[in-house]
Amino acid sequence: MVLVRGLLGDVLRRKRLRQGRTLREVSADARVSLGYLSEVERGQKEASSELLAAICMALEVPLSTVFAEVSEDLAREEALVMAHSVIEPEVVASAA
Repeated sequence: MVLVRGLLGDVLRRKRLRQGRTLREVSADARVSLGYLSEVERGQKEASSELLAAICMALEVPLSTVFAEVSEDLAREEALVMAHSVIEPEVVASAA
């Protein structure tokens, strides 16, 4: 099962790392505890919409952009799951 909070955390971490910023810097700018931001990035905590907005503002990235990337990642993960799942043929009993 794919957890959206994990995908969201991955996207936020990628954005932060691409900017060369530390957790400490972003947490200070977003006024979120460093530990909580770390848990959000690792997919261990569900972030409220207010918290996500604060993190996105600190990263100077629109929330819609983050959600679009999460959506793309989710679609990719779902496609992988579907490709690897085996659908058993339905056994149809014939009438004798």
